[in-house]
Amino acid sequence: MNILIFGKDGQLGKAFRTLIDSTSLSKDHQIQYVGRDDCDLSQVEKVRTLLSAAKPDLIINAAAYTAVDKAETEVELANAINARAPEAMAQYAAAHGAIFLHYSTDYVFDGSKAGFYTEDDARNPLGAYGKSKATGEEAIEKAFSNTTQGQYAIFRTSWVYGTGSNFIRTILRLAKERDELKVIQDQLGVPTSADWLAKLSLDLALNQSGELRKFDSGIYHAVPPGESNWHALACLAVEAASDAGISLKSASGAIKPIKAVEYPLPAPRPMNSRMATDKLRQAIKATGDVSKLQQWNKPWSDDVWAYVQQLAKDGLI
Repeated sequence: MNILIFGKDGQLGKAFRTLIDSTSLSKDHQIQYVGRDDCDLSQVEKVRTLLSAAKPDLIINAAAYTAVDKAETEVELANAINARAPEAMAQYAAAHGAIFLHYSTDYVFDGSKAGFYTEDDARNPLGAYGKSKATGEEAIEKAFSNTTQGQYAIFRTSWVYGTGSNFIRTILRLAKERDELKVIQDQLGVPTSADWLAKLSLDLALNQSGELRKFDSGIYHAVPPGESNWHALACLAVEAASDAGISLKSASGAIKPIKAVEYPLPAPRPMNSRMATDKLRQAIKATGDVSKLQQWNKPWSDDVWAYVQQLAKDGLI
């Protein structure tokens, strides 16, 4: 089996490499990791050429244009990477009977819903980034609409952190430099570990023998149990670092909650990014491997705590 993974330089791409290297997948299958230097995703013909040469049975698109604010002025680039490139991947998978795993975002919603978003809720992105991701979702659905072969899963997730730059690491850096921090409290969502997301993805796509499995194509919300806000996440990260013996200028009590309107940014953000995960739970349960569901029982805070503790251990704080 040939596995092609786009986005090897990003947090999710790195998580896939780490996960795969810890299993027998790299020994049993041909795996190709693709980064910016290997293929310019803004050039769709280069994407198609790579796909034709690699002949993948499983395509994992962990790449994306994620500069939310810059997207407001780089609309064309965001659309090329987040919509046209995934469309080409989906068209290849649909034409050749391959599985396509793609990652989307809470930004496809406007955040006005009072409760948790479901996969069937209407897309209504607020900014250019969210619009590009929504267009990508629609293009993937269309590519598979008139075929009986191939499968796809679009995993909508939020607040991803892993190996690389992210909110948690920024907060920890600032907490070492400043006596006080101000962090938004009225935007709701769920922090999601890139490691958790990568493992969950392969649990759905591959069986215990590392072979492709059948699942229902569609959109799946993929976030850990629970909910949070940016202020609560910042406080927990600082507490975990302090518990690991890291000296910080800003303790959790020195992190002041503010409203989003007090911290204006070029691109609008959804105020509510909470997403219901019942559909994905049922899909994992349908695989027959009940042990896979155990990771769902851990709240997001457990993974964040472990993540910060590991950063401290590795000398990265």
